[in-house]
Amino acid sequence: MHPAAAALVAGLAFPALAAASSTEPRVASALGPLSEAAPGLEELYLDLHRTPELSLQETVTAGKMAARLRALGFEVTERVGGEGVVGVLKNGDGPVVMLRTDLDALPVEEKTGLPHASRALGKDEHGQPIPVMHACGHDLHMTAWTGAATLLARARGSWRGTLVLVGQPAEEKGAGAETMLRDGLFTRFPRPSFVVALHVTPDLPAGQVGVTPGPAFASVDSVDVTIYGKGGHGAMPHRTVDPILIGARTVVTLQALVSREKSPFEPAVVSVGSFQAGAKHNVIPPEAHLKITVRAYREEVRQALLDGIRRVAAAEALAASAPVPPKVTVVESTPGVVNDGPLTGRLKGAFSAALGSPNVIDFPPASVSEDFAFYGREGVPASMFWLGVAPPAALAEAKAAGKALAPLHSAEFAPDYAPSIRAGVTALVAAALELLPAR
Repeated sequence: MHPAAAALVAGLAFPALAAASSTEPRVASALGPLSEAAPGLEELYLDLHRTPELSLQETVTAGKMAARLRALGFEVTERVGGEGVVGVLKNGDGPVVMLRTDLDALPVEEKTGLPHASRALGKDEHGQPIPVMHACGHDLHMTAWTGAATLLARARGSWRGTLVLVGQPAEEKGAGAETMLRDGLFTRFPRPSFVVALHVTPDLPAGQVGVTPGPAFASVDSVDVTIYGKGGHGAMPHRTVDPILIGARTVVTLQALVSREKSPFEPAVVSVGSFQAGAKHNVIPPEAHLKITVRAYREEVRQALLDGIRRVAAAEALAASAPVPPKVTVVESTPGVVNDGPLTGRLKGAFSAALGSPNVIDFPPASVSEDFAFYGREGVPASMFWLGVAPPAALAEAKAAGKALAPLHSAEFAPDYAPSIRAGVTALVAAALELLPAR
């Protein structure tokens, strides 16, 4: 047996669970057979890692997930909202529990040096080849989700209700959840009573999970601003209206939206990531273009920032006698993830019983975004938890040195996948059985 497979089998044997009197008996019983599926999960993870697909191109990945669910007895529908997969397993009267995974990868060239490193190529928006990597851990998400589906299908004699397993495309574009919902995810299929998902983090060691009640992920809005001026010769600026100067003033004034127009106890970010104008030293251009990212946790703060950008851009243009007002366009938006408090509390208790209380951490809100937010905005209690994937010794060493391991979206992101899969499967099974009543 390959050493990695052996490690996975050992990690998934759950020797401590049988002796842990605090573990809910149905969870311990369901987890027992996972050692039989361990080699298959390791094979699945390595395959997914080697064959990532970009957002909106997840055809093969979606097919793999659909085939796994179909083999377990789920009623499977493909191409929901694009490449989305929905598997339904009805098992008597009871609540509907939805477990969601994401399918897509990132346009990143992997530089981990691992034997299973991705060498896959996708196509960018212009049809050109581009390296692809699961730099955000969606391959591990899918593997844990598949393991949980396997065990819950086998253990259907111990629970009642309906499981809905959702494989969602285009998370990295913030689009997949919304397109699946528009395609009838909550109307064509059983509407969930609860929605649960996980997300990996290298800030926790493998074997631990983190929970965040309330605001958990920031909203993100991508804003394009076009500033109009009057071009001319750089030696005669008095005959122009300089959009670069207007843009520079706009960039500086925007910082006051965070530092002076909101409470210091309300986290928020307004960052200008691109400022483009002109092409020659002695030519004042007619236009300048800003690209801005906006992040917040509360919807009221988010809207105030977006309104502020419009106001500041218009005011600076007016002050400079610009010929026309600027054009401000929100080109991409993802609302913030707000985890349901009561549901998150139940999950924390279930995780503590299954993994041990020391392995369940109160985790702070993250400034990154997740389109998981759209499910909760449909009025369904939803909660996303964090799954630690860092090698414990490496993480401890990095913290001692005041450093951090390679983050999500890094070309060097390398999860300690065997114990991470074990903890992810355990947590998802514990979550489902906490919400699905016993027979």
